[in-house]
Amino acid sequence: MTKPLDIVFLGLSLSSSWGNGHATTFRGLLRALNELGDRVTFLERDVPWYAHHRDLRDPDFCDLRYYQTVSELPRNHRQELQRADAVVIGSFVPEGRAIIDDLASLCTGQFCFYDIDTPVTLARVAEDDCDYLARRQIPYFDVYFSFTGGPTLQRLRSEFGARRTEPLYCSVDPKRHHRTRDAIEWDLGYLGTYSADRQLALETLLLEPARRLPERRFVVAGSQYPSDIAWPDNVERIEHLPPAEHAAFYSRQRYTLNLTRASMIAAGWSPSVRLFEAAACGTPIISDRWPGLDSFFPESTIETAASAGDVQEILTAKSERARLDMARSAREAVLASHTGGARAREFVQALTQSVHARAAIDLNVESAA
Repeated sequence: MTKPLDIVFLGLSLSSSWGNGHATTFRGLLRALNELGDRVTFLERDVPWYAHHRDLRDPDFCDLRYYQTVSELPRNHRQELQRADAVVIGSFVPEGRAIIDDLASLCTGQFCFYDIDTPVTLARVAEDDCDYLARRQIPYFDVYFSFTGGPTLQRLRSEFGARRTEPLYCSVDPKRHHRTRDAIEWDLGYLGTYSADRQLALETLLLEPARRLPERRFVVAGSQYPSDIAWPDNVERIEHLPPAEHAAFYSRQRYTLNLTRASMIAAGWSPSVRLFEAAACGTPIISDRWPGLDSFFPESTIETAASAGDVQEILTAKSERARLDMARSAREAVLASHTGGARAREFVQALTQSVHARAAIDLNVESAA
């Protein structure tokens, strides 16, 4: 039987999902690690904008602790950081560069990075405009876990000097994301925080179809949208939707829309957690198009669209039977390969392989000496 691991994560925020998609990814992964028997600690910077919007104050699957300053980490959390089998630093951690420098020599176990924003990170690192990771720090990590797979993993190694790269896509918890008894209210919905580089796609694939189909109902849920957006009368707005309400939200849609940031479209192989959530809830998906999408969702499991006309045709011409068959196939694919449990096992396996690889290198060095 494999010995349970002691793992410390430092991430953007676990306690608050407000404007923070990382929360859902971390919660699913950490909950599944706990179910495997591993001991998990999450260290979160205590900042006002998350403190005022906390929807998970006392998780039952990990030890959640807060810190105020970078200097507190080695001073107040030295024991758990040094004893951990793995310390994992996430993307967008405030003052991440300073934290990485402080902890690189302190940690005795595996030292890892989990990039939930890989294309954004690499663009910023290349311009030396990334405050949570520097180019020189990438080779520090035993494993660089990436939200993005495909060719980006090779680029991390060849261009940025990563020692070992592993894809660690987001996932879904089937216990929390499943079909509810709610009646369908909307023909098409979208869940996502405002992003300038997604707004044109939202305009094209949801707002324009809403204008063309005034008898249909649409919904957009998410925070930080500018006040000057002209929402059609048949588009309902939900300012913030906590994770506990996601399943009911998806269940109330005939279709849900997936939109991808421009940098992640360019990189490909960057599935949003919303894709897996919606599929697990049995809600048919209309997605924008990007390389690698079919490796997660074969053609029979998803609709793709590039124009308002594409969306209009799907909403008006696709039969109900075909719609439900597609949703059923997507759900089966996600439950087979993209649950939190699957990701936790992949994560632990990658750590184990990294330990063995490092041990083999050390043995070769000793033999050569």
